[in-house]
Amino acid sequence: MTALPIIVGMGGINAAGRTSFHQGFKRIVLDKLDQKSRQETFVGLATLMNLVTYHEGKLVDVQGDEVAKSDIETRFGDAILAGTLIRKIEKNHFDVDATPWQQKLTMNSNDGKEIVFSCRKRDLPEPLPACWQVTELDNKTVEVVIREQLEVKHLSHRDNPIKAAGQLPSGFEPATMYNSRYQPRGLQATIFAATDAIRSTGLPWDKVMNSVRPDQIGTYSASVAGQMNEEGLGGLVRSRLRGDRVSTKQLALGLNTMSTDFINAYVTGSVGTAFSTSGACATFLYNLRAAVNDIQAGRTRVAIVASSECAITPEIIEGFGNMGALANEEGLRKLDNTDTVDYRKTSRPFGENCGFTIGEGAQVAILMDDALALELGAQIMGSVADVFVNADGVKKSITAPGPGNYITMAKSVALAQEIAGKEALAKRSFILAHGSSTPQNRVTESLIYHKLAETFSINGWKVAAPKAYVGHTIAPASGDQLAMALGVFEYNIMPGITTIDAVAEDVHSEHLDIRTEHYQCDEMDIAFINSKGFGGNNATATVFSPKLTKQLLSKRYSAQQFADYQHKLGETQARQSSYQQAADLGQYQLIYRFGEGMVDESALTLSEQELTIPGFEQAIKLCEHNPYSDLL
Repeated sequence: MTALPIIVGMGGINAAGRTSFHQGFKRIVLDKLDQKSRQETFVGLATLMNLVTYHEGKLVDVQGDEVAKSDIETRFGDAILAGTLIRKIEKNHFDVDATPWQQKLTMNSNDGKEIVFSCRKRDLPEPLPACWQVTELDNKTVEVVIREQLEVKHLSHRDNPIKAAGQLPSGFEPATMYNSRYQPRGLQATIFAATDAIRSTGLPWDKVMNSVRPDQIGTYSASVAGQMNEEGLGGLVRSRLRGDRVSTKQLALGLNTMSTDFINAYVTGSVGTAFSTSGACATFLYNLRAAVNDIQAGRTRVAIVASSECAITPEIIEGFGNMGALANEEGLRKLDNTDTVDYRKTSRPFGENCGFTIGEGAQVAILMDDALALELGAQIMGSVADVFVNADGVKKSITAPGPGNYITMAKSVALAQEIAGKEALAKRSFILAHGSSTPQNRVTESLIYHKLAETFSINGWKVAAPKAYVGHTIAPASGDQLAMALGVFEYNIMPGITTIDAVAEDVHSEHLDIRTEHYQCDEMDIAFINSKGFGGNNATATVFSPKLTKQLLSKRYSAQQFADYQHKLGETQARQSSYQQAADLGQYQLIYRFGEGMVDESALTLSEQELTIPGFEQAIKLCEHNPYSDLL
């Protein structure tokens, strides 16, 4: 009997806000919410952005004056809207209007004979250029005479042609929420996202950890570029070029495996599976696939699946920009025939577009096998039937698309039809498209959906594209798509692509339903999370709704087992409600266990059959069965 991987919690942060309890989703579809959900969203974002704080039982503004929840939208609504989703890059990243760079300069003497200057003796280059004549002026100062040209580099600034990104909400500072110790922004976001996901489950985490053997817990996470901020690889590669010293932390903290390591070492304290794989834009799905496979095989019973990327830096943006992959000001002006660029609409999936918009974020999903989810009374947010990964074969250009995504999507659709039936597939499935917002993507990705719709007799196949709102967060991009899918399951609101005026003429949309406005939809049962990554890293996940998941589980479990589950679920939901209320007031209580509960290795108990670790109630079985017994 194959275990079904159940989604029991999800947390994180991106340009739309917090992931838990669908805050980010609600920000995107804000105008379709009822008044209660709308107010809840504005209050949660106001505290997240530090526009108001919760103090002594009441919300107060920066002046310390009390603010009623009902007044939040009126007083801070404009700032909340302006400080979320895609917008002009803020100066806490860098100044896009005056981006620092090194300008080359060739110097000659005015009289054509020699260049003469003085400097500190300690600042002379080593080795000294042969054409430099140095005379000591005093113990600390020298005069330098150069009879040739002198090439130097000096600090300068340039107007960056790429000015928009999907940034974390303005004013959100995870570094101030815990003792962040000069950690890169991506790892700070990871700590926030992991805490948000764990608390969103409504389950006491110690109970979860001790409900299974220590080696049956897994963390599956990675970033793509690593931590490119000053505290990570960005500082490592820039420091010596600027004349600064490299720190002892920049290399280690910059590795793209660090999100896995931070979750294990500082949040969960897990000693189970640690797995990190990168697959370009499909990185979240690659790690989700590993978790799903391990749950299905019984190797893992609790999986933390994560990805983080906070790479809004001049170097990363210039790298993508020079590839022609990012939307720039000139391209947007030509598209709109205007001198004024609307930074909110730089990402235009399936519309007339000129490149993607980079984003930053961190997403964490908590999965369990179905038996454990029912045993603990976990909230069933959905399930992942499988994740398919396929390459493109021989390529002329490493960034060009290929047949791999046809394979992943076709397998996902065929599996969904086999499990849920033709009617569910045809009427109650939708696609969370990769939707990168490049001219090539809109054609090639839509053609895949068109051909599959024809093959499986689907008409009006609903398509949503989160990158229109939060940008392309690279590693966690598929996590953004999963978060949107869970929001659709919960609210029956299908996000349109409001950043486009119309679907582009070259999009294969005959069998697709791509709208430019959000709209109410019928209950959805199946979501296809699709990713087309650089280098042929294609992945598609088949995700089922809570309703369909429970219908499937009713075939496996008795009415009494479900009754017992419902009783436990009530307690879980009460704890979830408590956390949601606290989080909406900015009371996140980040989990950061720096040096807390460290394992005393001398107290380990080891036998030929099992290993017992202090702090864990269950022992690790060393070898339960011989998988190759037929060879003996």
